[in-house]
Amino acid sequence: MDHPIAVTFIRLIVALPLAGAAINFIAGAWLQKTFGKRAISFIGCGVVIAAFILALRAFFVMIAIPPENRFMLDDLWTWFDVGGLNLDIAFWLDPLSMVMTLIVTGVGGLIHIYSIGYMHDDDGYWRFFGWLNLFTFAMLVLVLGDNLWLMFVGWEGVGLCSFALIGFWYKVTANTTAGNKAFIVNRVGDLAFVIALYSLFAGLQSIGHATLVTREIARYAPGLAGMAMNFAGYQSAFPLVGFVTLLMFIGATGKSAQIPLYVWLPDAMAGPTPVSALIHAATMVTAGVYMVARLNFLFSMSPFTMGVIAVVGGLTALFAATIGVAQNDIKKVLAYSTVSQLGYMFAALGVGAYAAGVFHLMTHAFFKACLFLGSGSVIHAMGGEQDMRKMGGLRHKMPITFVTFMAATLAISGVPPFAGFMSKDEIIWQAISHGHPVVWAMLLTGAGITVFYMFRQVYMTFFGEFRGTHEQEHHVHESPASMAYVLIVLGALSVVGGLVKIPEFIATFKPFEDFLDPVFSSEVTRRITEAGIHSRATEGLFGVITFTIVVIGWLIADLMYRQQKLDPARFSQMFGGVPYEWVYNKYYVDEFYNRAIIQPYMFATRALAWFDTNIIDGVVNLAARIVVFLSWLSGLFDHYVVDGLVNFTSNLTLDVGGRLRRLQTGSINGYLYGILAAVMLILLVRAVVRA
Repeated sequence: MDHPIAVTFIRLIVALPLAGAAINFIAGAWLQKTFGKRAISFIGCGVVIAAFILALRAFFVMIAIPPENRFMLDDLWTWFDVGGLNLDIAFWLDPLSMVMTLIVTGVGGLIHIYSIGYMHDDDGYWRFFGWLNLFTFAMLVLVLGDNLWLMFVGWEGVGLCSFALIGFWYKVTANTTAGNKAFIVNRVGDLAFVIALYSLFAGLQSIGHATLVTREIARYAPGLAGMAMNFAGYQSAFPLVGFVTLLMFIGATGKSAQIPLYVWLPDAMAGPTPVSALIHAATMVTAGVYMVARLNFLFSMSPFTMGVIAVVGGLTALFAATIGVAQNDIKKVLAYSTVSQLGYMFAALGVGAYAAGVFHLMTHAFFKACLFLGSGSVIHAMGGEQDMRKMGGLRHKMPITFVTFMAATLAISGVPPFAGFMSKDEIIWQAISHGHPVVWAMLLTGAGITVFYMFRQVYMTFFGEFRGTHEQEHHVHESPASMAYVLIVLGALSVVGGLVKIPEFIATFKPFEDFLDPVFSSEVTRRITEAGIHSRATEGLFGVITFTIVVIGWLIADLMYRQQKLDPARFSQMFGGVPYEWVYNKYYVDEFYNRAIIQPYMFATRALAWFDTNIIDGVVNLAARIVVFLSWLSGLFDHYVVDGLVNFTSNLTLDVGGRLRRLQTGSINGYLYGILAAVMLILLVRAVVRA
């Protein structure tokens, strides 16, 4: 659409969280001291809730518009115009960014409300809400940015905020280390993303369209087909679109925690639980998924990149799920679950099921936020304890937390009719439907493992006998209302949030997919999405296979951790499984990175530091000493030779002058005798010369 509808209130959706952050950072300490923490809560939560209300208004405006015209533009001002690149500060709202905006402000708003109770006793209350608001602002810039550079501003903004929030309790070294790790690992992906942006712009400029505005790229991208990558004047055989999309996906693996850049996400659990929920459910980790979905017209032009995305997504889904089975930290289990579920989203995008990937992104926001906040409720009740081996039997003392946690567990497990079943089953089906049997097998296996580790978590936390201390047992209680009500809302969404798209073998009801259809309407994308098997009977058969795997996963977990009739160690040995120590230690990936990358890097930096200190500085210091020595010699020469000659001349002049001065006696007779003597001397000399 050439002339989208201009809706000026969209800027308010972005500006409100920014205003909240500014108020809290500038005056938060004073407001908290003067008016108490309620003032901070009102500002911090109010701006996000107001943004959500405006987003709802925009949604209702959008659905009243014919599908082909559901595009809204809020253009603020020209950003810069350099080298033929003209970019505006403008926000673009279409069905995809509409879904993301509702998730960011809706689920994000619930997390803000939950934080009122969870962080109430923290002295940095105002600072925490300031960072939460800024995080929300950055994510909204990312999803609403009209051009890729504005998206990148939000992309970097969420990276900065994650660094601050993960290390929020900065007095503990482990927390700041985790924040640093998240920041540094993301920079690796971000570098690839920046190179991709420059390469894409150069390619578009070469065909006469210097732009990074997303909707304009969609229009001109077909002109890049067949163009090869040019490296410093050398024409390679690698397609430009393949190069750009592959680098963009590397950027996405950093933000959305895929192999090999997933390692920062489990450590992000060092931050407060609301931060974990915000990062893992509603904001940062979905950025890479959103970026690939947003640029579907470009990625669809590169079958190679699509294949890489599908395989990496499937591997990540399976790999992270296996790690989750051996973790004992209640939040670490959910962290690896997030990595795994993001793998499902990327697998969907890789096989061309863009709508299914975005659908799972939405349902995942519901049940994963509920799970993280539910774990936070447990940690809050247990006085900070996170080890599930020290829990047990909490369902009787924390009924709201238990029921909502169970609803979210059933959702992520893919049990019908919960939200996760609607989205995850769709992805698994699309993998086999689009001819990716290996990816399908990985996703199917991952689904069974997911059920196992999630019910392992439920049984260890809420069933059996309490295994903590007597003091902890006495302290256990249900969370305050601000936390409990949020869990109820998210638990309800975990149940019904997936009903906007029902598998076709059950019923043809897909308003969510129809709503997103205009975003995935390019010719090349439609060729991919419409390919594959379209048999309801076949889809139903594979749905039964998936559900059977789900039941098997639950049954094994039940036998091991509720009925305790099956020993985990013996079960692993029976199937010749990977040693428990490998899984518990996350396959030693962090240790491998430490030895293969970090230690050599640190060795190189120390070697360079030694070279700088002893060679570079040594040469500089030697040169300085030579200059000092030469200056000393120059001083001696100046003092004894130059100054000596000057002083000798002046002294000689003074001496001669002194002696000549004695001749000036003032006696006329003396002067006459002198003249006479001179005349006589002259005459004598003349006579001698003539002779």
